[in-house]
Amino acid sequence: MDKLTGSMSFSSPYVFKRASKNLFYNSVNSLINWSLIEKEINNCYKESSNAIGQRSYSGLVLFKMLLVGVWNGNLSDRKVEELVSDNLSAMVFCGLSLEDNVPDHSVLCRFRNKLVKDGVFEKLFNLINQQIENKGLIVKTGVKIDASVIDTPRKPKGKKTFEIVEDRAEDLQNEDTKQEQSEKLKLIAKTQPGVDTEARWVKKSGLRFGYKEHVVTDENGLILVAEVTAANEHDSVQFENLIVKAKLPAKSSVYADKAYKSAKNAEILVANKLKNKIHYKATRGKKLNDRQKLFNKNVSKSRYTVERTFGSKVLWFKAGICRFIGLAKTKAQIVMESIAYNIKRMPMLAIKKEFSIG
Repeated sequence: MDKLTGSMSFSSPYVFKRASKNLFYNSVNSLINWSLIEKEINNCYKESSNAIGQRSYSGLVLFKMLLVGVWNGNLSDRKVEELVSDNLSAMVFCGLSLEDNVPDHSVLCRFRNKLVKDGVFEKLFNLINQQIENKGLIVKTGVKIDASVIDTPRKPKGKKTFEIVEDRAEDLQNEDTKQEQSEKLKLIAKTQPGVDTEARWVKKSGLRFGYKEHVVTDENGLILVAEVTAANEHDSVQFENLIVKAKLPAKSSVYADKAYKSAKNAEILVANKLKNKIHYKATRGKKLNDRQKLFNKNVSKSRYTVERTFGSKVLWFKAGICRFIGLAKTKAQIVMESIAYNIKRMPMLAIKKEFSIG
């Protein structure tokens, strides 16, 4: 039978001494209260023995392994297993000792699927963000909203005979058009095994097939809310949902580009007592005046943080590519990347805050 996770032996002090040199993992463990995270995971995932009597691993160990995988470039489950087995710092961070067998890729896969099925990833995201906010590292006085396309390699091949949506078009599709597009895509996907039938086409820097990530970031670029839709959904459709989930204090400024400019979104901001910092949009026959151009220029200077967030995720985690099939698993991927991003930025933000107060 496998040894219980975290068991000690004569070699443990030497392992912890070597692993303690990894400042990042140590900083994360000092900033996050993992017991609260473990409690939430345990509401869904229970330890049990398998058919041959081997003990399963705690949900917190597996969750930390998923985090390590994202931090090291969105590794596959097999690569995560290898990394944690070979890297002492990662092993200790995950709560394993040299005597423990490292959970294999199939265990990680089943764990992820269980959390996806029960909708646990978003709960963990909110719990971790609450801890970050309690430390004063989240600043909601000026938030940014934006969206980015996530490409999937599992796209239909051959001639594109179905509807393709122009990203950020002036008018949203009506329900009949959406239904027609969905039916056409499904018809083609049936003859092409391996295609992600929940993904959609969008015209943005060429034809792209996949999903769209919608986020709200705070003043520091930390991700407050992350939603995922098919790529053909217009950016502004998620606006109200994002505002509600962000739980912004009154008089906070909301920055966004012209894709979000509409009378409806303006009403949503007024109803929530929020300041409208959405780009003005020129219309046919009506150009922007000098005041509107200056407003847009100032908004752009403040919006850079959300662009930096998307760029950093690509640079650090090789984000922007769907690694799973289906909307639910893709959303879990994006939420895990958001959790990993926020935690990765925590140590430096904590240092800056300490020195600014001091």
